[in-house]
Amino acid sequence: MRVGFIGLGTMGKNAAANLRRKGFALVVHDIRPEAMGPLLEMGATAATSPAEVMAQADVTVTMVFGPAEIAQVLRGPGGFLSGDCTGKTWIDMTTSSPFLMRDLAAAFAAAGGGAVDAPVTGSVDAAIRGDMPMFVGGDDAVIENVRPVIEAMGVLRKVGAYGNGYVAKLVNNQLWKIHAAAIGEAMVTAKLAGLDPAVWWEVMKGGAADSFVLSHDVPSIFAGHYDPSFPIALCLKDLSLIKELMDKVGTTDTLTAATHERFREAGRRYGMGAGEMTVCKVIEDDAGIDLRVAGDWVKPWEVAPPH
Repeated sequence: MRVGFIGLGTMGKNAAANLRRKGFALVVHDIRPEAMGPLLEMGATAATSPAEVMAQADVTVTMVFGPAEIAQVLRGPGGFLSGDCTGKTWIDMTTSSPFLMRDLAAAFAAAGGGAVDAPVTGSVDAAIRGDMPMFVGGDDAVIENVRPVIEAMGVLRKVGAYGNGYVAKLVNNQLWKIHAAAIGEAMVTAKLAGLDPAVWWEVMKGGAADSFVLSHDVPSIFAGHYDPSFPIALCLKDLSLIKELMDKVGTTDTLTAATHERFREAGRRYGMGAGEMTVCKVIEDDAGIDLRVAGDWVKPWEVAPPH
């Protein structure tokens, strides 16, 4: 099975590398030619357009910034729909709009292909290790045909029909962002009331307040880098997609809207490239305290890849 991969950003380049480590023949494309270099060194071949990737691959994986970019991959010049999609399978791992993506998948199916949505959760370290959970939607027969490709990159979690993966990813990120914003308020409150941040973190884990964000991301606050591997720009893109979803289904969004504004404030203060956990730095700086904790905090983007 020959696999194509389009979108070699922080997560995509690591997912693609794991496909090569598992022995898949790989053809890659990115709008930044330099992003392909490390994959080419691993034995991948380069393509100049999405259509060229699809022509050379049985299965093509996409993982780009958002809805506008994935629409361009399909419908733009040199996009999938400009070529022959017959018998091809498309796995999309982009965090995107389920409404747009169902339309794009229908167009791809009308052109003779089959689509699977598989947005991911976790952090860059999970992408490096190849164990990131993947919310997988689509026809069971299509999913089972590409299961080896999906499981080379992460852990397959079926969520039903195509499009449900995007829904699962958005509500996953909704909780993630709310947790991240709440952690800043809790940490600052605890320190101002006399509880050491390192002690606070240890006693919170495993209790009712625990979450992936608390366990995994608080060390980025202690280290002072706030995890730039997932920048505020991506957080705001995701929160806008979450708002779109909530507006479409008519859900009350009080907590999510407050979180969205906190992330906007972080972007205004620290820039769109600042790390996701600068949403906590807003509260930290307003209180005039420092949450740094000395320690050997491993940066998520520096974990060792599998052999």
